Amino acid sequence: MMRETTNLKTLEPSGFLKFLYRNKIGRGLLKVLITKPVSSAAGAFLSTPLSKPLIKGFIKNNNIDMSQFEEKNFSNYNEFFIRKIREEKRPICFEKDALISPADSRLLVYKIDENLNFRIKNAYYSLVTLFENKALAKEFEGGYLLVFRLCVDDYHRYCYFDSGEILDNKYIKSKLHTVQPIALEKDDYFKENSREITVLKTDNFGKAVMVEIGAMMVGKIVNHKRSGVFKKGEEKGYFKFGGSTVALVLKNACVDEEIISNSSKNLETRVLYGEKIGEMKG
Repeated sequence: MMRETTNLKTLEPSGFLKFLYRNKIGRGLLKVLITKPVSSAAGAFLSTPLSKPLIKGFIKNNNIDMSQFEEKNFSNYNEFFIRKIREEKRPICFEKDALISPADSRLLVYKIDENLNFRIKNAYYSLVTLFENKALAKEFEGGYLLVFRLCVDDYHRYCYFDSGEILDNKYIKSKLHTVQPIALEKDDYFKENSREITVLKTDNFGKAVMVEIGAMMVGKIVNHKRSGVFKKGEEKGYFKFGGSTVALVLKNACVDEEIISNSSKNLETRVLYGEKIGEMKG
């Protein structure tokens, strides 16, 4: 069965984003919007009962099937946004050698070498600039970078792809900014986003790194633990409101050929939380 794909070239920014990035007044407003006080205030509003009326419209506009989620009377928008899905709707593939998707998302995969400049939301990086750690980046040459793009209508919780223990964790504070492609027409805004980097020692895939990246008006990456052990399929954390990304870097893995082929054509592959997307390298 062929997986659903998205062509990045067809993604169009909203009229509001066009105003923010292509209009002189809009760019002035943008400088205010990306400041921490404004972002924090927006996040605080979404956690109050005043934001509850936004829920109904969001469900309708994004055609969200609420029957997939646990029943709950949400008291505010953020509570709705981080809603939990019914366990049976996202079965975890527990096969020992299976590489699973950590999130509902659109996936792009890159083969890593010393010259790799990879794209995340149309911005180009090296592993060094993503990790802010040259030695760590060097360890993963020959491996894969998997970029999971979560849209606002996706399930915004994510899990561990294998069992193991946390070796290191670092949170990089930064300006909160939109991650849509239009943001990168003039400047590399994506690098200003906050991100959390977790280095993992896994049972079946060796050393790996997971990176969660927030976006404008998000600010909040909520991880449940920053040390200790974890189990495959265990919830690692969640994003509060906004578009977000999870990046997975590993060496001892083989990604499904369909996903590799789609990525070579600039097509994102639709994947679900807990779904098998590859296997450990034999």
